Amino acid sequence: MDAMHLSDRLATVAAYVPDGARLADIGSDHAYLPANLILNKRIKFAVAGEVAQGPLENAEQEINQHHLNDKLIPRLADGLAAIHTEDRIDTVVIAGMGGRLIQQILAAGSAESYQRLILQPNIDVDAVRSWLQANHYEITDERVLLDDGHYYEVVVAEPGSADYDDMQLAFGPVNMVKNDAMWRQKWEREQGRMEKIMQQLEDVNQTEAEAYQNYAGQVARIKEVLAHAGV
Repeated sequence: MDAMHLSDRLATVAAYVPDGARLADIGSDHAYLPANLILNKRIKFAVAGEVAQGPLENAEQEINQHHLNDKLIPRLADGLAAIHTEDRIDTVVIAGMGGRLIQQILAAGSAESYQRLILQPNIDVDAVRSWLQANHYEITDERVLLDDGHYYEVVVAEPGSADYDDMQLAFGPVNMVKNDAMWRQKWEREQGRMEKIMQQLEDVNQTEAEAYQNYAGQVARIKEVLAHAGV
């Protein structure tokens, strides 16, 4: 992967960046995403934020290779502190890290409001949705994709009000309405994984164990969501 050839995961994130956006990519991973968007004339300006010197140097190398120094600014900073007022950033991407870390990054910079947040947590997606709801962002789109054997979720949010229930926080309010095939596949596979564990527990007469009951509850919830999705 490089700036000219994004992974399916990053290409999906890139597709949600509005044309002409002023972008901040936090935890930019070689600055592949913003460099790609600039090279394809989708955007004209971006900041690539990194919290450690090594990743920052990787981003600088990519920027220099494509002669983007005047359009793509690498910054060493913690989270949203990479964004300066004069950058006039309207779109923020935080991708490829845990949902609770994304939640912490957003919370630390919550004094600012952005026109669009594009978030791709690897785990704990519910934590991200909870933060968005509590901080006056509405989820406008979601997508599940499979890249290199892993399921990833992309959550897009814009300023607004929302009141999500526990099911929507766990499975995604937009996902539940769209009932996308990849989203269903992810949860069907998760259901199958849990049912195999339950069978193993049944084989050793552990149906009264707390672990078994927890799995049973999760399987029931998945079945309920899938049965009513898209309705």
